[in-house]
Amino acid sequence: MQPQAIQETYPNEWSHCYGCGRLNDHGLHIQSFWDEARGETYAHFIPRPYHTALPGYVYGGLIASLIDCHGTGSAAIAMQQEFLRQQPEASPPPTFRFVTAALQVNFIKPTPLGPPLELRGQITEVKGRKVTVAISLSAEGIVTARGEVVAVQVPEDWTLPTG
Repeated sequence: MQPQAIQETYPNEWSHCYGCGRLNDHGLHIQSFWDEARGETYAHFIPRPYHTALPGYVYGGLIASLIDCHGTGSAAIAMQQEFLRQQPEASPPPTFRFVTAALQVNFIKPTPLGPPLELRGQITEVKGRKVTVAISLSAEGIVTARGEVVAVQVPEDWTLPTG
């Protein structure tokens, strides 16, 4: 059975993000999953030729976007895991939605354009409504960027603008 990406559980009104929104026709459609065996999150992305910086290499802004959106997805997964630890009988667990409070990206080496990219997220802190995630991005098994995302859970009473 194919696992469900956390982004597939977001309500429609929260599914328009350029990076991970399933309802954004022009978006990247990042999908984040929980790897139970490794105790971490993962996502894959295949950069397209127009995601170029210099010939043969991925644009750094795309790398930052991937780390950003996988970070908020990882935070949602972490909160679901925490919820299930406290209430194991709850099925399915509620959906939690996060936004980025801080993003740090370190480019270690140029990321080649062409091979699939893999993101791996380690949850480093869950504190109230805040989750911190350390993320590595690799191409062909070689880490090319590392990042940290501090994500904050969207308040339940937060409303979206209309119009």
